[in-house]
Amino acid sequence: MKRFGLGIIAAFAMAWAGTASAETIRVALGTQDTTINCATGGLIVRELKLLDKYLPRDGKYKDVTYDIQWKNFTSGAPLTNEMVAGKLDFGAMADFPGSLNGVAFQKAGRRSLFITTLSGSTKGSGNGIVVPTSSPAQSIADLKGKTISVPFASTSHGMLLRAIKAQGWNPETDVNIITQAPEVAGPALQTNKIEAHADFVPFAELFPWRGFARKIFDGSQADAPTFHGALVDGEYAEKYPEIVQAYLSASLEADRLFAAEPEKYSELIAKVTGIEAEVNYLFHGPLGLQTRGLTWKPEYRQAVQTSIDTLKLLKRADGDLDIDRFVTDKYIRAAFVKAGRDYDSELKDYAQLALKAKDALTGAEITDVSRVAQIWVKDEPLVRHYASPENALKALAALEKDGKNARVVYAQDRESGIKLFAQQAWFVRAANGELGAFLSRGAAEKWAAAKGGQVVDFAGAREAVVVSR
Repeated sequence: MKRFGLGIIAAFAMAWAGTASAETIRVALGTQDTTINCATGGLIVRELKLLDKYLPRDGKYKDVTYDIQWKNFTSGAPLTNEMVAGKLDFGAMADFPGSLNGVAFQKAGRRSLFITTLSGSTKGSGNGIVVPTSSPAQSIADLKGKTISVPFASTSHGMLLRAIKAQGWNPETDVNIITQAPEVAGPALQTNKIEAHADFVPFAELFPWRGFARKIFDGSQADAPTFHGALVDGEYAEKYPEIVQAYLSASLEADRLFAAEPEKYSELIAKVTGIEAEVNYLFHGPLGLQTRGLTWKPEYRQAVQTSIDTLKLLKRADGDLDIDRFVTDKYIRAAFVKAGRDYDSELKDYAQLALKAKDALTGAEITDVSRVAQIWVKDEPLVRHYASPENALKALAALEKDGKNARVVYAQDRESGIKLFAQQAWFVRAANGELGAFLSRGAAEKWAAAKGGQVVDFAGAREAVVVSR
């Protein structure tokens, strides 16, 4: 009896010791849900519980318990504050706040790592400038002497400074630049308290979609590459490289799922954030305003360097942040290998998400995407695709005749290829009836002067198609 009792005690002690030695590892992630470019590194990973799927559970992680924590932010600065304070291990943000993250860690005698891109544009689309709907301004050239608000030290701030420089203006005297967050700028635009606002994803499209602003400038016109990506605390990455890889594997799957079903995941983002699905699809559907991808394009590395240089100019950073130590593809390359994907091949791929579809009006395969237009019909799960604006507008008239309504109509800019809300675009109608879409009236007029044609708005384009039938 005595030996039996001692055996029970010994077994209990061993079990207790095993429990006491089991490690709990925190995986704390900061994201920006309303900054929809972060979705494949945040919202979708969280909502689909993809991180749980990839976290290591063998070797040194065999008996580990994971404490997964998600925290949402509306901008990168407070997210960075919590990372530096040791409250977060990962963070998703744009190039400018990401660089500030690196600077903040460096000031604290520590190091963060920019481990991947998530979504962006090597041309600069995503950032933009909007004006109130009643404004007479049609381009940035009309903003001289005006007050332009922008979130300071953001990627859109860098775009604005570059655009002003391209005009040959002095940013200190030729315009009045004030700092304003998007949640403040929206009401200010509605009440005409500001004359223009520059912002990042998705606000230069969201505000026009909601009807109180017009987009007059796209970041691609400033030719300033921009992106959103993910960072990690350097010490955490050194201690748990397999967890960093797991996070990136989850992001790769989120990216793949979004590409396969853009309407479905545009609706998911809308459900979680309130950012309308039509806006999400504008960015991330086929031929979208931005491209998703997790490879470090040279242009994105340059965007980080440009943001560091600009932050120094704005006196928001002192000293140099070594980009070769800050930006690393070590972990994302490992995630690509695990997923069976070729990193170097995808690194060379700059294409927008491809459109493989038939014209919903004619049934013919769409082979030339330069004039593609799309209609998302109310109560339909999938977007309809058309080879040209005129085909889309003919289809729209027929849909309305049948009592159906379009949630949104999209068109591709004839010059830049960026996706536009067709209802807010300008069109050039050629002599043969072909329509070309343009972001600005000035661009449309320039095209018409060079190649012939009549400049019309969306209503005029619709009327022209009806007349020609």
